[in-house]
Amino acid sequence: MLALASGELMSHSSLRAPGSDPPPSPPPPAGVVARMAAIVGAANVISDAADLRTYECDALTSFRARPTLVVLPASTDEVVGVMKVARDAGMPVVPRGAGTGLSGGALPTPGSLVLALSRMTKILEVDFDNGLMRVQPGVINLDVSRHLGPAGYYYAPDPSSQSVCTIGGNVAENSGGAHCLKYGFTVNHVRGARLVTADGDVVDLGEGGVLDSPGYDLLGVLVGSEGTLGVVTEVVLRILRRPEATRTFLAAFPSTDEAGRCVSEIIGSGIVPAAIEMMDRLAIEAAVKAVGVDWLERWPDIGAALLIDVDGPRAEVEHTAREALAIAARAGAIEVRVPDDEDERQRMWKGRKSAFAAMGRLAPNYIVQDGVIPRTEIARVLAEIEQLAGAAGLRVANVFHAGDGNLHPLVLYDARVPGQERKAEDLAAEILRICLRYGGSITGEHGVGADKAPYMAEMFGEDDLETMARVRCAFDPDTMCNPNKVFPTPRLCGDRPGPYRTHATERDGRADRG
Repeated sequence: MLALASGELMSHSSLRAPGSDPPPSPPPPAGVVARMAAIVGAANVISDAADLRTYECDALTSFRARPTLVVLPASTDEVVGVMKVARDAGMPVVPRGAGTGLSGGALPTPGSLVLALSRMTKILEVDFDNGLMRVQPGVINLDVSRHLGPAGYYYAPDPSSQSVCTIGGNVAENSGGAHCLKYGFTVNHVRGARLVTADGDVVDLGEGGVLDSPGYDLLGVLVGSEGTLGVVTEVVLRILRRPEATRTFLAAFPSTDEAGRCVSEIIGSGIVPAAIEMMDRLAIEAAVKAVGVDWLERWPDIGAALLIDVDGPRAEVEHTAREALAIAARAGAIEVRVPDDEDERQRMWKGRKSAFAAMGRLAPNYIVQDGVIPRTEIARVLAEIEQLAGAAGLRVANVFHAGDGNLHPLVLYDARVPGQERKAEDLAAEILRICLRYGGSITGEHGVGADKAPYMAEMFGEDDLETMARVRCAFDPDTMCNPNKVFPTPRLCGDRPGPYRTHATERDGRADRG
């Protein structure tokens, strides 16, 4: 169950509305719409029930709840005004970027105000001398590199949704991407942030060009906090020079066993590629159907593929690429293919980055999971996932960041078949438990949100959760910012958090955990 700020309980099943609308949200308090319109303009306040449907969910579309109000500010000052009105009205605030999140992090709660940051798209400053760039949170991830490209710079974090996801959303979830193996996650590329608290106070965290300032790393606390500490209105990014050279190759293997061994041997040899991505047979089939790559025609017996990038100074890249190619051959690769030109290289990466969307060619529905394991355990974990899928009568495609063990199993199902969606959800949950059993995590980059909050108590002890809650309450004592996310049993500050607890309606079968 999910606890509402008011103390009500809301089950995961009440957030699911296949083929039907979620229940309407309460109307806004008297005068709030007019006060919001005075701050951001009437055109940027959404209260019509039909228009609110757009904001019922993020990319985790199986969870839906209708907000009371949506407000679209364009500046820090407007966010300050909105937060103060929301506080006075007692309305929880749910920050929202592009809505591409996969954990229900932007899921509204009844009576909430969704603060949509899609109008805050300005690039405010570029400082090439210090390698910094200041942007508003609504700037699209890929647009940062497009803006910097003519000067020979780029922004390293590259989630698969980088053509549509925003910097603000990346900060909220601490997003990674294919090249985080070498370059790190969003937290490694944020040098400062401006935060508006639930009370409407403006706080600047980080020192921009200063790499190591004294005191607690509050900026590190903010990145990955999923909107629970306040609303980020500006971000200072670390930008990099484009590497002198990049070499890419695709290694085809008979199975994930050989591919997993290759990953461990490459990293164990001291090579740190920019990226090592793995796809199993089912994911390859989807990519072939979506992008038209010839991988199945060229390698009919392929069971897994590794897509590897190495970059840096030219001489180093040439040496590293030779070593990695030799390791792939020794690990049992059927063939290692080096692209003939940049167009072929881009097709290889398009095949990998289109994998999630391509699943629609294999099944009408799927659940994207996100967990982390030690990379040395890849083969054993994938074998366990395959056994579980077989027992459930479902298929699971695996495509993931193999270099750092960040799995993205895609559980395929057909919601039209009675009971199959529940089987898929149960299988996805067991995959997370496998990750924990092997010493991993319930999320690598998609965040906890509403979807994975029930599993936090399986990864952390009660003292750990209490400490996290105290940090949150230091920023937001009334838990008005993005309530009912991250923590398994949300409580008001001062209450003791703990493991997920069943509600009477769940025990007697009237509701379910989801």
